[in-house]
Amino acid sequence: MRKTTRYPVTKSNSLWQIYKTVPLLKVCKNFIVIQLGRYSPSLKLKNWLYRTFLKMKIDDETALALMVMPDVMFPEKISIGKNSIVGYNTTLLAHEYLIEEYRLGDVIIGDEVMIGANTTILPGVTIGDGAIVSAATLVHEDVPAGAFVGGNPMRVIYTKEEREGKMRTQSRLESEGSNRDVT
Repeated sequence: MRKTTRYPVTKSNSLWQIYKTVPLLKVCKNFIVIQLGRYSPSLKLKNWLYRTFLKMKIDDETALALMVMPDVMFPEKISIGKNSIVGYNTTLLAHEYLIEEYRLGDVIIGDEVMIGANTTILPGVTIGDGAIVSAATLVHEDVPAGAFVGGNPMRVIYTKEEREGKMRTQSRLESEGSNRDVT
């Protein structure tokens, strides 16, 4: 279940009232920093830019691939754990501007998470430690720790326990196969 805070609006749709919710200069600064980071081949520079100027929480050894697009309005609501990978052209959203309301929510990505290319993560989502998100997934709800998810709409493909069982079976079959090759 996504955790967002809803803010109703009147008169026009919420996007027309954007600068009542976030200052124009903040959006301009964030846009420039994000564009520098999106094209930077240096992971250290990108993480430094995002930590320093966007106030994103990015732990050690985390890698944001080329073209990753953090939320331009509220990047400070994004937290990424250690040793995680966010794939090419992934979008991390902490806001939604709708017709009658806008919503804000933290995006929390755990440790050692793998997010495939071209994924969109919606506001208010938590992705648990060790989870794997396949490419081109729309993450519209929380992802359990260790799960393998994918699709649009997203669904759980394997739980942590199912994935570990498959890996044990595969490892056993490989070792049995290599034992036969020796004899």
